[in-house]
Amino acid sequence: MIEKKVIDEKLNLVSRKMMTLKNNGMKEKYPISLIDINCWEWPQGVGIFGLYKYYEVSGKEEILDFLTGWYDKRIGEGIPERNVNTTSPMLTLTHLYEKTGKEEYRTFIQEWADWIMKDKKLIRTGDGCFQHMITGDPNDDEILIDTLFMAVLFLARAGKLLNRQDYLDEANYQILSHIKYLLNKEEGLFYHGFNFKRNDNYGGILWGRGNCWYTIVVMELLEEIPLDEGLKRYFLNVYENQVKALKQYADPESGLWHTILNDSSSYIELSASAAFLYGIMKGVRLGILNKEEFWEFIRKAMGSLMDYIGEDGTVLNVSYGTPIGMDGDFYKTIPCCPMTYGQALMILVLQEALLPYWH
Repeated sequence: MIEKKVIDEKLNLVSRKMMTLKNNGMKEKYPISLIDINCWEWPQGVGIFGLYKYYEVSGKEEILDFLTGWYDKRIGEGIPERNVNTTSPMLTLTHLYEKTGKEEYRTFIQEWADWIMKDKKLIRTGDGCFQHMITGDPNDDEILIDTLFMAVLFLARAGKLLNRQDYLDEANYQILSHIKYLLNKEEGLFYHGFNFKRNDNYGGILWGRGNCWYTIVVMELLEEIPLDEGLKRYFLNVYENQVKALKQYADPESGLWHTILNDSSSYIELSASAAFLYGIMKGVRLGILNKEEFWEFIRKAMGSLMDYIGEDGTVLNVSYGTPIGMDGDFYKTIPCCPMTYGQALMILVLQEALLPYWH
């Protein structure tokens, strides 16, 4: 495995870059910037989660100060709109409340969870699945695998924090339903989305970053939430089958993954690659995956990851926000640029690699 000192240096670079990330002049197509760290949207939510995980490993007070300052400013400014994607930053707020005990954080968590559950303002579509409503667009009849990380993981954490079994039950139901409609059983991988009106999976594309949200969510649930043994076994079976497919489709040269997992003509995409490696490493450390089977695979992929971190800490080859496409060419033409989630998912795998288990 890579030396601890090298990993720590890279982790510092990647984290510092993310905390100052601004739009570099790219024309964005969404109402709220997906690039600027000082906005409340899903990429920033993923970014903040990565930073908090780094704080847990390092204990660096400047990171905690950044996080509390970020939330206090954003909440003070007012949240533009509640939807699936803007729920993403709420996940880390549940951790931050446990750390700081700030009552205003708890109140905000309760209000947002009530918006989902009590007020039912988060739109439900077929079978009661959370519709993937985003800022400015309800995305009628549409569910995405992304929802598991953006909204469902927060709901599970809120259920634990607020002692609400109904929140936990709903989170489990949503995961089961998303598996039902999005899992390609032949491959063991996930489609990007499902449309209830047309009853199809759009272009049926096995998109990289979409798949990684399940890999992360199931690992976080295992560590955080008490699960019924039957559910736990089921979620882990899906995870193990996914990892088996991921190992098969990893690029033979680098050990990383293409933006379309089963299409080697599509580009290597680093947000998905970092997230998959994080989920696989965590599975090995928790004893779910066989260490001997994955050790060399992990070592190779970790070495390749380092090549995609720029001198200033920018994570390279990260695809911009990606709606559902009807064919592979759509995904292949999504531009790459620095993104908070790219930084964050790299942070996740680097902080995992810092743990004593790997040294």
